[in-house]
This record gives sequence, C-alpha cells and structure tokens, in this order.
Amino acid sequence: MAHPFLDANIPDLVRKLKVEEKISLLGAPNWWNTTPIPRLGIPSIRMSDGPNVIFAPFSFLPLLIPAQGRSRLVSFCWPHLPAQCATALASTFDPELVTRAGGFLAQEAKIKSSVVLLAPTCNIQRTPLGGRAFESFSEDPHLSGTLAAAYVNGLQAQGVAATIKHFVGNDQEVERTAVDSVMSDRALREIYLYPFMLAQRLAQPAAYMTSYGRIKGTHCSENKELLTNILRGEWGFKGVVISDWFGTYGVDQPINAGLDLEMPGPAKWRTTQLVLYCLSSQKLFTSTIDERVTNLLTFVQESAKRNPEIVFGDGVERSRDSPLVRQFCRELASEGIVLLKNDRCLLPLCQGAPIKLAIIGPNAKERVISGGGSAALKATYVVTPWQGINDAAPPGSIIQYHVGCYAHKYLPTLETYLQTPHGKPGWLCTFYTHDENGDPSKPVADFILNDTRVKLNDFLPKGLTQTWSIKLEGKLTIDKGCLFELGLTVAGRAKLWVDNTLVIDNWTKQTPGDFFYGQGTIEEKACIQLDAGKPVDVLVLYTNTAAPDGDDEKGEGRLSQPALMRGVRLGGCEKIDGEQAIGEAVALAKEADTVIFIGGLTPEWESEGFDRPSLQLPGRQDEVIKRVAQANPRTVVCIQAGSAVSMPWIGDICALLQTWYLGNETGNAIADVLFGKVNPGGRLPLSFPIRKEDIPAYLNDKSEHGKIHYREDLFVGYKYYQARGIAPLFPFGYGLSYTTFSFYNLGVAASLEGPDADSLHVDVTVEVKNEGDVVGSAVVQLYISLPETGVTTPNLQLKGFTKVRNLDGGASSSVTMHLDKYAFSYWDERKYGWEISVGKYNLHVGSHSENLALHDSFTIERPYSWNGL
Repeated sequence: MAHPFLDANIPDLVRKLKVEEKISLLGAPNWWNTTPIPRLGIPSIRMSDGPNVIFAPFSFLPLLIPAQGRSRLVSFCWPHLPAQCATALASTFDPELVTRAGGFLAQEAKIKSSVVLLAPTCNIQRTPLGGRAFESFSEDPHLSGTLAAAYVNGLQAQGVAATIKHFVGNDQEVERTAVDSVMSDRALREIYLYPFMLAQRLAQPAAYMTSYGRIKGTHCSENKELLTNILRGEWGFKGVVISDWFGTYGVDQPINAGLDLEMPGPAKWRTTQLVLYCLSSQKLFTSTIDERVTNLLTFVQESAKRNPEIVFGDGVERSRDSPLVRQFCRELASEGIVLLKNDRCLLPLCQGAPIKLAIIGPNAKERVISGGGSAALKATYVVTPWQGINDAAPPGSIIQYHVGCYAHKYLPTLETYLQTPHGKPGWLCTFYTHDENGDPSKPVADFILNDTRVKLNDFLPKGLTQTWSIKLEGKLTIDKGCLFELGLTVAGRAKLWVDNTLVIDNWTKQTPGDFFYGQGTIEEKACIQLDAGKPVDVLVLYTNTAAPDGDDEKGEGRLSQPALMRGVRLGGCEKIDGEQAIGEAVALAKEADTVIFIGGLTPEWESEGFDRPSLQLPGRQDEVIKRVAQANPRTVVCIQAGSAVSMPWIGDICALLQTWYLGNETGNAIADVLFGKVNPGGRLPLSFPIRKEDIPAYLNDKSEHGKIHYREDLFVGYKYYQARGIAPLFPFGYGLSYTTFSFYNLGVAASLEGPDADSLHVDVTVEVKNEGDVVGSAVVQLYISLPETGVTTPNLQLKGFTKVRNLDGGASSSVTMHLDKYAFSYWDERKYGWEISVGKYNLHVGSHSENLALHDSFTIERPYSWNGL
C-alpha cells in the first residue's frame, strides 16, 4: 500500500508544519536518522557511514549478544574507500569497477535499513601524512573526480543517496575544526573543488557533507560562497547539504549560508529555543527556515520513493554473505594491489612444486583491513595474510612465521582471549546509573561485547542518568606463559583490576593523547605475569565524567572539559625483547626459499583525528626488512598502508607490493597476486616521495596561528615533483605487471570550432599490445600541456585515462579517451570563470607520469570563457 507521504506536495507540507516541527527537521534525533513528523506522515530515513564501509547505526558499540537476545549484525568491510581505502579503489584506474563497487555498497546499505551512504570522500591527498589520506582517492583532481562520479553513479543507480564529502579542503587533520585552509582561488578551483565539480557534472550526488575547517576565514558549514553561490548557483545542485558530525558551529550563520541539516542529534545548535531566539531577533527569517526544510523534505521524499520498503519497513539491520559477495570483495581487493618492484621476476611464486616460505612481520597474522576513525568497524570475517598465503601455497609447502617486531601504536585488542564470567566469548558490559554522589548505583542494561574497543556515542541504553558508568568483566586466558603488558586508554575515566588487584589507574591522573579523535588519553600500561591456560579475572570500571580540573599530567585541564566522544580501550600482548625477536626472524629467513614480509601501518597510525608525524614505518620494521633481506635476497615486501611510506630498504629487497587496506578478503587478494592467480593491474594514484622533505606540502601542512598555507598552490603531487626536478621514489600512475605492454598508433580527432566551449571535443585513440604471454591489464594515461600564455600552469596534467582489462598475451586492443572543455582550461581569477586560451595544446600518452612515449598536439584558434558547469 502506497504511503501518502510519497505523493505529498512538499510546499503544502511545509505550510502545515508548526515552527517547532520545522526546527526539529533541521536537526536530528540521534546519531544516524533524520527527524520524523508522525502527525503529517513524514518518516525518518537512516544514514550509514562510509566511505569504505557500511556502518550500522549501533556500530560504535560492538554488540555480540545483548542480554535481551537482540543480536547486532555487522557488515562487510569493503576494500575500497576507505575502507577500503579509497586509494586501493583508485589504484584500479577503473571507473567501471568503481561503479560496480558503488552498486554493491548500495545493496549493503539497504540491508542495514539505510538509504543514504555518507560517501564518497574526494578530498585531495595533498600530503601522504594526512590522517584521512587513505579515505581519499588521489593527489590528482581529474582521477579523484572521475572515480567519485563512478562511485556516486553506482550507488544512486541502486536507489541509495550518495553524500559526497568533505566540501571542501579537509586535507589534513591538525586542528581540523578551527583551521583556515589558505589557498589561491586557482588552487581552490583547479585542485580542491575540481573533483566535486566533476562529480556534480557527471553524477549529481544527492547530498554534500561540509568540511570541518574554514575557507577564506569562514567555516565551510557556514560559508555562503561555497554552499549557495558555487554549489547551488554555479553548479545547479538541488539536493541537501549536511554537516559533518559536530561540524556545525552556530545557529543563524549555517542556516543562512545553506546548511540544511545539522548532524548528529540531538541538535546542539538547532534547538527550538536558540532558533526561535534568532527568528525573534531577525538573524533568521521564516522564509530561510522554509527553504532549508523544503530541501530536507524533498531529499527525504526522494529517498522514500526509491526505497519505500526500507523507509517504511521494520528498520531491522540484517547481514548478507554469499560466495558471489565474497568473490567480488576479493576481486576489488586484488585489482587495487600495485606491483612496485619485481627483480629477477621473483613473482609470481611457483604454483606447482612445494615451497619453503618464511612469513615475517607484524601485520601477517593481524586483521588490518581498513584505516581508523569513522572508517573502522568489526567485520563479519577477515582473511589474514597468513591464512591466505597458507591456503594458496602448493601442497607440501613448509610455511613458518615470526613477528619480527611489534609495530602497534596501542597494544592489540584482547577479545579473542576473553570469556564472560559465564563462559561465553567476549566480555560482559553492564551500564549503571549514578546516585547523588556520582557513584554507580543501579544496573540498567548489560551486553556481551566481542571487542575490547568500546566506543559509546551512537548507542546508549535508556534509563541512564546524566553521568553514568559501565563495568566490563571477563576472564582473560592466553596460551603461553609470559610477561604480559596491558594498556588502558580512555575518553572519560577508567581503572583496570586483574584478580581484584588495581593494575592501571587512568582515572585520577590523566595525560592527553590522540585516542578518540584527540579527546582521550594516552595508553597507560602495566605488566603482569600470566601462566599458559590459566584464566585471570579482568574488570574495567569506566565513567563518562572527566578528570577533575588540573588533574591531567600536563596541568592543562584539557581532559576536564566535556568530551563529544566517549569510550574505553583495553589492549595487551606478550612483552618481547626487540633485538632477540629480530635475530630469530633473521635466522628463520636464512633457512627459507623465499621470505614474505607483511607490514606497514594500521588503523592506529592512519586515522581520522590526527596526522602522521613521519613517513617512517612504525616500530623497527625498517630494520627487520633490511636485515632479513640481507640474510635472504629472495625477499618480498607487502606494505599495508593507505598512503605512502618511506622505504630505505628498497635496494635490498627483490619484490614489493603496495597492498593498501583491502577489507575482508585481504589475505586471499595478497595471495592471489603472490602466486599469480591474479596478474597485478593496479597503478599508483599518488606519488611516493623518497623522504618527508620531498613532499610538496612539506613545512606547509601544520597550522600557523589557525591557518594552513597551501603554498605549493597548483603544484600538488606529481606536478610538484616535475616542476622542481625532484625524483620520487615511485611516480604517479606507476605499476608493474607480470607481462609487458607497448603503446603505439596515437591518433587525435579534434572538433575545435563551435559557438561555445561545450562544442570542443578531442578524441584520442591508442593501440595497446600485450608483448608477453600472460594475460594482463594495462592503464593508458593521457596528460595535457597548456600553451605558454604567461599564466603559470603545471607542465603535465592528467586529463584522460582508460584501463584495458585482461588482454591476452600477444593480443592488441584499441582504446579511445574523450576530452572535453575542462581538459584545456584554467581558472581565470580576474574574470571569475574558466578560460581556454588560444594556442598549441600538447598531448602526452604513456603508462605513467614519467613514461610518456607518445606525443601529439592540436591548436585552438579562438578563446572561450564560461562560469558554472
């Protein structure tokens, strides 16, 4: 039966709404939903987080078995956007595959009863040290925008609204809610707004999410130039504009600027009292409120029309699993892997005869599947590299393991070693109200958790007092007697007892750290002796209150301030001797036919909330790789990271795979490439610098009195390296294969006469041949050089690319790339518009930004100008 809201006249609904109801629609009732108005039949719609994963509304509290028997369903962690990390998806250079990924994610969102996905992220990887760099596609605006459009089209073709983010300039995490990104108008238009503009032109996202920071001194969420003049005026956007979570900083300014929805709820700024006060003082007008409400209701209605069975359904979160879903995850993951070095054709490893392998490294047996922050979740299943390699190795192979060194930032979580007091997997979480003295008094609800990372923002049981506590209880059992190190990190206050003995006090004195987006403490640690197989009782008491004023160790009082985030984390592992561990790894390497080192970063090192301080691999990984490779030259290194790391050992190793963060099928995808089941076809979507000092944004990626100066201007990534004559470690677009390709017969068909810039078209045709005997995929890349007109422009700019998939050995294929007006234009600050100059335009085609063997040119005889899309 059709719901009346689906055919309702939105202007009529707006007129029927009471003022208080209009105000409530511009905020949210909780973390994930819009506000319903039952009186008028207006439903709530649910959002799910991205970009590489689908977050269920209760995702921050990892529930396994609530006491009432209501189970929490978890989702697949997809290998792209972040979650995938987006760099893994971008490495495919394959819009068709990205569109398919968007369609799969749409189905996953619907299964969670969600009809809005908070993705994709298409900010620019201005520096690989950015905390959320792994969430963004690329350093290049054309690649970023093209793939963002493909992602949006895939999602929205299946009826799920895309929320493209973060609009705009959220390129680093330092002081992200306050900092002003200072850049030229040309850099803003040609680099940072460009991916959003391209996605709007090619895909029309249903929603935009604003950035946390400022542009030209004004927060993006209250920046009328961005939200009204550019987005709605120039680009013709008709959808809804949403704040990032806690990214609204006022009442009237964001509403007047064009921000339709404050998230999350309950609203902090758009309360009835505050908005009525602004209306009475004429800082706001009813007509502006009506405009925002109209946008929001139109968005809700369109989402409901596409998905009535979900919006008016039971709201239950479900899960799915099938061989087809797993195979697609595996395909996405393997397609993004980039082969960066392969001396003496060490890879692929032999698939027939048994092999003796040494698997070394801190990530080999760990579940490193995504970056951190809002990209992290508990996946339905994970195939680790260790498991994937063991499953793929020829029968009879001998495979041995050593950690080599630790590389964690926080001690590893302990859920696999815990049982509840009643013997169930996990640990028991009980919520308590507080009495008049602020002490735990009455239990309200209890749950069994299957994770020792407990984040308490988007779900709390009913009946809690303003301040409250939880007790986390379990029995910890390990399989090896050893000195065991425990760590407790908190946003709030917490203590840890083991067998009724207080072991860690992160309650009375606290030291600020970067836990939970910089709102928590450092990890306080302590060591205890544990016996193999002998359980010990673990109890954590947590309260959401802050430490008393001045009780943090630095005396800053920061931790005494009310936090927007709440949570506690327990970790632990065996305390090892670093030098002894490296010696044992080297000894193991000497006895192996081939060594595979699995290392890199983790969600603790790449995460929302902070930037990386260095390109260096954490822990002693660099030393382990070098010493292992010296002991056995047949060493393969697999780096799990969402962006670039330094590689001082690159000359010592034989083969190198950049494996990013690959989601559930991580281990299988890595094994598929190592053993040649998949011929790697990934290409780097960003330049890899040799050292930190070579990064284009070096010395300009930190806040200076509340400002970040984008002094590299247009010269981001490969454009900077080429302009400065600096050799990168690996160039943009680079990637090897188990075969070789040649490009030839470059052809250019240009239509350069017409009444306006939209009539300009250039088709570039190239022949691609697989010169080897192995099926493989090639990426053809097209760069443009603009004519010399006295206006500074990068020498080469990517403006076209295409992927030739699964080309048979000895076979050839012809591909065509289409160029439109944006391939030839630059932003003219004087005219406040796009400009195409008269002159000679050079085309360069090849396999990556430093290997462009084919060249041609054409001439544009008259200038063109325009504003808008």
